[in-house]
Amino acid sequence: MKFPWRLTIGDYVWIGENTWLDNLAAITIESHVCLSQDVYLCTGNHDWSHPDFKLIPATIHIEQGSWIAARAVIGPGVTVGQGAVLCLGSVSGRSLQPMTIYAGNPAQPIKQRLILHPF
Repeated sequence: MKFPWRLTIGDYVWIGENTWLDNLAAITIESHVCLSQDVYLCTGNHDWSHPDFKLIPATIHIEQGSWIAARAVIGPGVTVGQGAVLCLGSVSGRSLQPMTIYAGNPAQPIKQRLILHPF
C-alpha cells in the first residue's frame, strides 16, 4: 500500500499474503471481503497517447461479501458488485456485477453465485 489515507476497509476483511494495494486513487473494501494471496489492486494507468505518458488514476470499490481469489488483478475504475467472485489468476479492467462469478483474462461471467445465507 502506498497511501494509507486513501484506503477504507470495513469489518471482517481478510487480506492474504503478498497482496498489493496500489492506491494512487482511493480503494474502498467493504465488510466481509476476502482478498486472497498475491491479489493486485491497481488504481493507476497511463495515457500512452500523451507525450508525457500522463498518469490516469481511478478508484476501486469492492462491495460487501466479495471474494477476489489468489493472483487475481483488478484495474483502475472497477467496482466489484456485492458478493461477486473473481477467480484464480483472473484479470478485470471492468466492473463486475453482483453475485456473479468471473474467470479468465479478461474476466468473463461464468455463472451466478448462489449461497444459502445472503449478506
